[in-house]
Amino acid sequence: MIELHDVAKTYVTGAGPVYALRGANLTIERGEFVAIMGQSGSGKSTMMNILGLLDRPSSGRYVLEGQDVSDLDADERARLRGHEFGFVFQSYNLIPRLSAIEQVELPLVYQGAANRRERAARALQRVGLDASFHKRGPTQLSGGQQQRVAIARSIVVEPRVMLADEPTGALDTATSAEVMALFRELVETQGITVIIVTHEPDIAALCDRVVRMVDGQIVEDIEHPHHVRRSPGEASA
Repeated sequence: MIELHDVAKTYVTGAGPVYALRGANLTIERGEFVAIMGQSGSGKSTMMNILGLLDRPSSGRYVLEGQDVSDLDADERARLRGHEFGFVFQSYNLIPRLSAIEQVELPLVYQGAANRRERAARALQRVGLDASFHKRGPTQLSGGQQQRVAIARSIVVEPRVMLADEPTGALDTATSAEVMALFRELVETQGITVIIVTHEPDIAALCDRVVRMVDGQIVEDIEHPHHVRRSPGEASA
């Protein structure tokens, strides 16, 4: 599904070039649950931005579902990103004045989709938030509930890939486990490919595969023994 072939990313700064990625090669199949780990400056956030079509590689090829997307222009990347990807962030990125259900509707508004309220309600239900939460704003929700709203907002467009940047970084241990269990459910019941960036080994251990980065390079790619890879048909059955 996702293939990176010798992908490099270089940023030009006043102090000279910064080599954020150095020839990364990576393949991720549909329905995998993958953690990308590394210290600050390892290149994991750059990797996430390229995977999510938020940035383009300086060189190399990015192939998504058989299509080379390395050189798409901004409009083409935005269109593809809006239909193929869901994003979840550490800070939730919820809008203070909007209720939970309005937050989830927002991507559908941008798409001009029909039945927005019904689809948003179903997405909230899928992450364990019933109608009693629909009219609550962010300040009326716990951190875990806010992250569930953010996940519902990302899945309402029915993405094939979910990218989560430090999704448990602001949560306590118990709530982090609940969020990771929710990601696991999305992988196993919906066949969504979930890729998380984390620096927490205990969080990465809950994924099926860990890709470790150092200085812009992939130095380790380990599939956990408990992982049983499903085909897309099995995942959605």
